[in-house]
Amino acid sequence: MRSDVEKLTKSYIPMSEPSFLLLRSLLEERHGYAIMQDVLEMTGGRVTLGAGTVYTILYKMEQDNLITVAKEIDRRKIYRITPIGLDILRAEAGRIVLLSKIAGEVLDPLEIQKSMTFGDPAKITI
Repeated sequence: MRSDVEKLTKSYIPMSEPSFLLLRSLLEERHGYAIMQDVLEMTGGRVTLGAGTVYTILYKMEQDNLITVAKEIDRRKIYRITPIGLDILRAEAGRIVLLSKIAGEVLDPLEIQKSMTFGDPAKITI
């Protein structure tokens, strides 16, 4: 079992931004469209996930046991993160925090403030 988790960790980390945001969204149970809306809100409109992207990631993560179907309501699958998924999400979040610290050493405080302002963000549709 432990080697399976290690293998999954190696295959998911570093994680793509869409995968990270989707898995983060599933800290609460959600269906596909609700995930898309949550990611849009979470990123201040910067990242828009398309249905094809969402359902491709959901399928792969469900196959790998990072997420599971919690229930179905009116033919909608409601997904939730699994303990393995949470471990991988936390590992990736830790990697991102370390990377952010290193990136912060490159920027001066004024540049950091500008880069965190969402006045005119580079929008991404995936």
